Amino acid sequence: MFVMQRNFLIILLFFLFVSPITMEAAIEEEEPTPNTEAESDSVSLESLFKYETGAVELKDGIATIQVPQGFKYLNGEQTKVVLENLWGNPPSEEAPLGMLFPLDKQPTDEDCWGIEITFEQMGYIKDDDAKDLDYDELLSSMQADEAEINEARKEMGFEPVYIIGWASPPFYDQESKKLHWAKELKFGEDEIHTLNYNIRILGRKGMLVLNAIGTMEQLEEIKTHTPTILANVNFSPGNQYADFDPSIDEVAAIGIGGLIAGKVLAKAGFFALLAKFWKLIVAGVIGVFAFARRILFGQKDESNKGV
Repeated sequence: MFVMQRNFLIILLFFLFVSPITMEAAIEEEEPTPNTEAESDSVSLESLFKYETGAVELKDGIATIQVPQGFKYLNGEQTKVVLENLWGNPPSEEAPLGMLFPLDKQPTDEDCWGIEITFEQMGYIKDDDAKDLDYDELLSSMQADEAEINEARKEMGFEPVYIIGWASPPFYDQESKKLHWAKELKFGEDEIHTLNYNIRILGRKGMLVLNAIGTMEQLEEIKTHTPTILANVNFSPGNQYADFDPSIDEVAAIGIGGLIAGKVLAKAGFFALLAKFWKLIVAGVIGVFAFARRILFGQKDESNKGV
């Protein structure tokens, strides 16, 4: 199934970039009026989303989020619909914990950005190495690993990804056990650079993974809201970093440096980044996007009920 999807996406890219005249003609033929089926689907789907504000419990109470003022929260199943059906993300088996959106933006807006929330159960992450990290050296190491990683991406049918540099250098708060950093990335030969903004909150048995999905132009806006978001997302008592019990709890085989370097690739984080990439590619080609969405995902499955 994945191979079929990958091959279809490759064919789709061929038509988008190699045969623009043919594709443009096809779009004009399929869309005689401005009210396209794709636009209608997006509007009707958006109207069904049920946003929340106030206090929200995450993953059976393992953590809580007090939705910050100016934001709205979408639960995991609905977030899955956004990432896969609206933003072109490959299907994943599990839904994320949810997603935060600015109050004045909708997932169907071209300038929309959001913060996806997942939980990575990887054990207690020791932070002993944090005080000795050289972030410039770490960046150089990450860039040196690009060749091997990009070969794997090419085999999967994806564009290579190049790390341009820190969009925002890593910062670790020793007291709160919260970490954030951002990278500026380039996909293939694309002139539009992508923002990869990462927030990690350490807990007793793993970490909360918050990935901001946006563009480089939205960096300052996201950075402005990061302190507020960090203050309002926390593990619940019994699951916090200080609750670690060495006699029964597992210790992760990775430290702060490994998290930043991406030695453990969180599936949700990877796909979230890919989702924004595809959203940028198909911008302005709504008819093609709707067709691809129907082919790749078909009708809404059981996970989309109640959305």
